[in-house]
Amino acid sequence: MPADSHEVTQAIARSPRLQKVGGKDGITGEFFVPAYQRGYRWGGHEVEALLSDIYADGSRAPTENYCLQPVVVKRRGGEGAYELIDGQQRLTTLYLIYRYLNTEVGVESGHRFSLMYETRPASQEYLRCLDAERMNDNIDFYHMYHAYECIRGWFAETATRLGTPSKLIAFKVLDYLENLVYVIWYEPDNIDATTLFIRLNVGRIPLTNAELVKALLLSKDLDARNFQRRVEIGSQWDAIEQDLQQPEFWAFLSNSDGVDYPTRIELLFDLMAKRQPDEKDRFFTFLHFKDALDGRAKTNSSSVWASIVQCYQVLREWYEDRDLYHRLGYLITTGTSLRQLLDLSEMERTKSAFSRAVERLITHLIGLPPAGIMELNYETGYRKCENVLLLFNVETVRRLKHSTERYPFHAHKSEKWSLEHIDAQNAELLTTAEEWRHWLVDGKAALEKVRLDGLDLDSDRKNVILEVDKALSTQLTESRFTRLSRKVTALLSPEGDDDSIHGIANLALLSRHINSSLGNRAFAVKRLKVVDHDRKGAFIPICTRQVFLKYYVDAGSEQMHLWSREDRQSYLEALVSKDRGVGHYLVDAQ
Repeated sequence: MPADSHEVTQAIARSPRLQKVGGKDGITGEFFVPAYQRGYRWGGHEVEALLSDIYADGSRAPTENYCLQPVVVKRRGGEGAYELIDGQQRLTTLYLIYRYLNTEVGVESGHRFSLMYETRPASQEYLRCLDAERMNDNIDFYHMYHAYECIRGWFAETATRLGTPSKLIAFKVLDYLENLVYVIWYEPDNIDATTLFIRLNVGRIPLTNAELVKALLLSKDLDARNFQRRVEIGSQWDAIEQDLQQPEFWAFLSNSDGVDYPTRIELLFDLMAKRQPDEKDRFFTFLHFKDALDGRAKTNSSSVWASIVQCYQVLREWYEDRDLYHRLGYLITTGTSLRQLLDLSEMERTKSAFSRAVERLITHLIGLPPAGIMELNYETGYRKCENVLLLFNVETVRRLKHSTERYPFHAHKSEKWSLEHIDAQNAELLTTAEEWRHWLVDGKAALEKVRLDGLDLDSDRKNVILEVDKALSTQLTESRFTRLSRKVTALLSPEGDDDSIHGIANLALLSRHINSSLGNRAFAVKRLKVVDHDRKGAFIPICTRQVFLKYYVDAGSEQMHLWSREDRQSYLEALVSKDRGVGHYLVDAQ
């Protein structure tokens, strides 16, 4: 049975080590390239970049290690025989570089690895001869030949540019390959090679950058004196990773469900590398840290790791602070990047200054005065309505006195959200007999639960219930349903205000699956269903729950079966108030 993503990830996570490319401890053996891989395809850009990175204009210090991107292998039957799962392009190019050093410059490289190809056996022989007359025999020969010519050209151009004999450059490159250049070596056990290749090449091994950075940090200083430091980094790594795996902490930091970050600490690395969401390079973050640790930047692993730990501590402090948790959680949920917030905290040196800057950021995001909030409309400002109502819910929880309750961003981000019309929309929009019957059954149930003021209204209620019963016992027609639905709606919402049906005073946040279950029904019917969902443990945002519990009108004046003009006005006043709602963040708030 093929390994799943978790098994593949765990197998790779157990195996990384630093492997020197050349010298007596270098890469050795025969590497078998299986049929499921394409052939050699590197062009001039990739070949020149590899040589330039290795050579670094000859300025590497004797202890300045340099790490290439990973090689993933699986042992085959014999000693020193591997199936090359990932890294064919790099190893083939290294082989060509060694061949140039041996044959063109006369430098004895002594490299001890070879490549063979399951479906292209002639390629192994062609690597040895690189015959110009045969380069067009197939596409692999073409790319191998031109890569070799690119290597030849790079040495000549570098010698001219630096005014250094090409043979001296060759000796330098060989010295670096044998003493300073490493690859990250993955050799997982008990994983099907084809499955592993597919996972790697469709981006399904999300540990790649994190584990590469870990290998760099733990392998930068290889002497025994740094063993204790490596143990300390490993311990801190595990503690941070465990913390970031907590759903509440993760949801505060990210809108991702975690699929992109099975190893959550990679989020910190992406933040430090300032990786953009649209970055296409799979190894962008790893390359950032590789550049920082290769010696030219004079950065050591301890200082890099200290900066990562500091980043984590800042995020944890935000999470622990109840006010910042709600305000920053809101900003992140509505699209502000975590990197932007970190940059803001670096500009504002004190906690109080940062808090004020965060408040200003929310004000800028809302960008409306109280009058503008009151004019928000479902049809013309859907997204703005959604953002304002989310802030209303978050602020309501934040302002709870004598409470440790927090707005549950982890529950919020596990749902898809929509705006629910609190009062009934036009029931006549229903078009099928099944929809008509369902609406009337719910309407009758609501009428049976309410008590209307006045004998005439109560008599009307009983008569309408009888009419609905009679209609439900016969075949419904559209005209009969329309007439009855108007009577039911008139009793449940006698003040119906069609002009404001789409205004924010008639809107609340609900998850899409609950919203769809409510349908196009009267307030009293919706209220019963919302209460039922709440009773069963569904996540109902606090303000939505309070709407259907008639929280926003004075006790004693509420009418539980309808959403009146008074209800809408009270709800709107609470929404824009400074001590209960979002008023603190409106543009004319003082």
